[in-house]
Amino acid sequence: MYFVDTIEVPGLGNRGYLAGGPRGAVAVDPPRDIDRMITAAARRDVRIAYVVETHVHNDYVTGGLELARLTGAAYLVPAAARVAYQRVPVHDGDTVEVEAGLTLRAVATPGHTPHHTAYVLQEGGRAVAAFTGGSLLIGTVGRPDLVEPRLTGELARAQHASAHRLAETLPDDTRVLPTHGFGSFCASGRPTGDTTTVGHERVTNEALVKDEETFVAELLAALDDVPAYYTHMGPANAQGPAPVDLTPPALADAEEIAARLAAGEWVVDLRNRVAFAEGHVAGTVNFEADGQLATYLAWLLPWGKPVTLLAESAEQLADAQRELVRVGIDRPAAAATGSPVDWLRESERARSFPRGTFADLAKAYGDGDGVVVLDVRRDSERAAGHIAGSTHIPVHRLRDRLGEIPDGTVWVHCAGGMRAGIAASLLDAAGRNVVAVDDGFASAAEAGLPMARITPVRAHERTGADGDAVLLDVREPEEWAAGHAPAAVHTPLSALTAGAPLPRHAQHRPLVAICRSGRRSQEAATLLRARGADVVDVSGGMLAWAEAGLPVVTEASPGTTGGPAA
Repeated sequence: MYFVDTIEVPGLGNRGYLAGGPRGAVAVDPPRDIDRMITAAARRDVRIAYVVETHVHNDYVTGGLELARLTGAAYLVPAAARVAYQRVPVHDGDTVEVEAGLTLRAVATPGHTPHHTAYVLQEGGRAVAAFTGGSLLIGTVGRPDLVEPRLTGELARAQHASAHRLAETLPDDTRVLPTHGFGSFCASGRPTGDTTTVGHERVTNEALVKDEETFVAELLAALDDVPAYYTHMGPANAQGPAPVDLTPPALADAEEIAARLAAGEWVVDLRNRVAFAEGHVAGTVNFEADGQLATYLAWLLPWGKPVTLLAESAEQLADAQRELVRVGIDRPAAAATGSPVDWLRESERARSFPRGTFADLAKAYGDGDGVVVLDVRRDSERAAGHIAGSTHIPVHRLRDRLGEIPDGTVWVHCAGGMRAGIAASLLDAAGRNVVAVDDGFASAAEAGLPMARITPVRAHERTGADGDAVLLDVREPEEWAAGHAPAAVHTPLSALTAGAPLPRHAQHRPLVAICRSGRRSQEAATLLRARGADVVDVSGGMLAWAEAGLPVVTEASPGTTGGPAA
C-alpha cells in the first residue's frame, strides 16, 4: 500500500508531500526547511529516491535542491524551466519507478507557469493521487499572472485546458493534492475545502464547470494583489537556493536595539497584537509570530534591509526564523527575548496605544472629533463593502503612503484585526495617534456605521415598500430590459455622466445604486455623492441580487412596477 504524508506550511498557505511505499519515497515541492521532510522519511523508514518540483515557485524558496543533495535523490524539474543547476529534466509522459509497483508519471499542465508539470502517482498501473502543484487546486486553480504580464491571458487559457486534461484522463477517485490553495496568494480564488478528488473537482471546480471564455474573463477580473517579495522568489529558485542556517542569531541588548532603530533598521516585535498595543519599544513594528508572519513581513520589509527580531521566548524566535527562511529572509541581524522591560534602556518608557471594536468606532464617529477611519484591506475586500468616508490604503502599501492619511486620531481596521495590528504599529512608529480596531468587519454595519456598499438583501429591505430609499439601476437600456428589480428606477450611468438629472421621485431621497456586477454602481455612487446625494451601492450588483433569490422582472413582464427610464 502506498502512503502520502502532508508537510504543512500554514504561514504561506502551502503544502509539500512525501509519498511512497515500504522502502522508497518521493518528495514533492519541499519547503526550504527540509528537516521536516527528512524526519517524515525517517519515521516511515524509507529512502527518498526522488525529489520533484511541479514548477519554479514564485511564492517561497524551495528546499528541493538541498534535499536532493543531502539524500542522494534524483532531482526532477520540468525540462522547460530555466535553472542554473544540474537536475533531471522532466518531459510530459516521463515515468519513474519509486519502488516495485509504484510509479510517478509526469503530466504537462501549463498555466500557473509555462512549464508547470503535475505528477500522477500510480499503484499497480492505476492512478491513486495527483500532485497538482499550482494547476488544479481545490475548487479553483493557481493564478496565471506571476510570470510575465504579457503571458497572463495565454496562461489563463492554458490553466483551463490543463484542468480539463487532468479531469478527463484520471479516475474520479484519484486524490488531488495541490501545493497551493490553503491561504496562498498563488491561488486565483478561495479554496472550497481541505481534501478533494478528481470526481469532486469535476463538478465543483470553476475551471471545469465553466466554458473557457467565461472562466478566463472571470479569472482575470478577480486577480488580486501580488506580494512584493514574489519578485525575488523565482530568481532565487532558478539560481539554486543556498542551505539554510537556523542557528540562533546574535543577541542584542537594549542599547543595540536603540542603535538599530536610530539607524533606520526594522526591529520587529513578534508578540501578539494585544501585548504589543499594551506596551512596546518606540519605533518597533508588530508582526505576530502566530499570524502570516512570513507573508506580511516579507511583503512590507524593504528587500534586503536588516531586521532584528524581538520574541517572548527562544521557541518563538526559532519558529519565526524557520518561517522567514522560507521566503528568503535568511539571517536576522540580531534578536532578543523577553518583554519590553528587557528591551528598553533605563531612561526609556514603553509606548502603547488603545484598541477598540467597531462599536467603539461608531461612538467616536458619532462624536465627530477628528476621527479618521483607515481601511487597510485589499482592493477586492473593500469592493465588497466599506465604511463610507473611510480612507483606503492596503496594509502592504502603507509604509510608502503614510503622508496621505488625514490629520486626526486614526482608527485603523482590516477584516479581523491582524493586519490592523501591523498597520497600527507602523502608524505608532511614525508618531501618529492610533486606535487599532480588533474586530470582525461584519460588526461594522451592526454597529451602525455608515456603509458605502450594502448587500442585495439589505438593499431589498431599504428600497421595498417599507424602506426609506430608492433603488437606482445604472445599467444600459438593453440590460435593464433583460431583467431588473421590481421597484428600481432606471438611470444609466452614461446619462448621469453626461449630466442628466435624477427622476423626480428619486431626488432628495436616499439612493441605492445597482448595476450588473457592482463596478458601475461604485462609479455612479461616487458621482452622485459629489452632487450631494446620500447614496450607497449594492455589492455584487444584479448578479448577486439574483443569486440571493430576490425578485427580478423584465419590461415585458405583466404587472411590472419599475420606475420610469431616464
